[in-house]
This record gives sequence, structure tokens and C-alpha cells, in this order.
Amino acid sequence: QVQLVESGGGLVQAGDSLRLSCAASGRTFRNYAMGWFRQAPGKEREFVAAISWSGGSTDYADSVKGRFTISRDNPKNTVYLQMNSLKPEDTAVYYCARSDRSYVVAGRAEYRDWGQGTQVTVSS
Repeated sequence: QVQLVESGGGLVQAGDSLRLSCAASGRTFRNYAMGWFRQAPGKEREFVAAISWSGGSTDYADSVKGRFTISRDNPKNTVYLQMNSLKPEDTAVYYCARSDRSYVVAGRAEYRDWGQGTQVTVSS
């Protein structure tokens, strides 16, 4: 099992930027693809972005493509989500997750370990 701790959330205005971090410990971090998901009040948890074990492949939800960037630093056991041009509809709790796969996957069922989440609130 991999333990995941997210940080970097907060309250920002529309158009601002935030960078989320996810620190991992436990099983070998670098072997697995990682993902970010989010859940807004009253809505299902949805895929945001994913990155392969090496960082060579990424995938994004259409709603964040061109604004968010996922990256990872394997020696530091950390994955990041750089969020630019934030919109009020980006408001949600953001979760980091570890996949059982080494390659990019978007389905929630492909992820085994989850962090506790960090709140991102974007005001208009």
C-alpha cells in the first residue's frame, strides 16, 4: 500500500493559479501511474489528470486540458498538479491516487490508494 498526502489547496480568485502536491510513502512509488481526481459537492468524483510511471505520458480531462499540468518527481516521491487560469467550476476537493498500472489510466476503478484530499475553492 502507498500512503498519499495532498497539500497546496486554498481559496483563490478566478484566473489565479495553484500548485497541488502529493507526497507518497510506502510501496515503490516510481513503479506506478498516478492520478488526480476531484469531487465537488453533490457530484461524483471525476478524473482530472494522470501520469505514467516515468512521466513520459499524461492524460487530462477535457475540462482542464490546456490549463492544468500534471508532473512527478520520482526521487522525491511526489506528484504535482499545476492549475492555471482557475475557474469557479474548478472548486472541489482534489484527491491524489495511485494506480495499479504503470501506464496512464483514467478510470477510478484502476486506482487503489487514495489520499485524504485538499480543498480548492475558486471565487468569481
